This record gives sequence, C-alpha cells and structure tokens, in this order.
Amino acid sequence: MSAPAPDSPLWFKSSHSAGEQDCVEVAYTSGAVYVRDSKCKAGAALALTSAGFASLVAFARGT
Repeated sequence: MSAPAPDSPLWFKSSHSAGEQDCVEVAYTSGAVYVRDSKCKAGAALALTSAGFASLVAFARGT
C-alpha cells in the first residue's frame, strides 16, 4: 500500500548502498515501517507492518 511519507521520521539508507544516491530509504515508526525512493523524498512511501517488512527483506535476500 502506498501512503504519504510520515512528517518527521528518521530515514536511513542501507549500509549496502555505499553512498550511492539511487537506493531506498527506510523509516521505523510506532505504527509502520516506511520505504521510499531516495530520489523522491517528497513522494509516497510504502507502508508495511514489521512482519511485512521482514518478509520483504527476506525476499530481497533470496531466503
């Protein structure tokens, strides 16, 4: 589900991005884990539950 990005969460990039600009950013809040495109910070973010985010990470790792 796409949702407006939260107003002031702490966004971070993966350590695997190696300083690249083209990657995703993640923010944890009490209600959801948000994922957004680092090139479109004002755009929508994908809102996931903690379990949904864990599944996304496991899928990305191929496990």
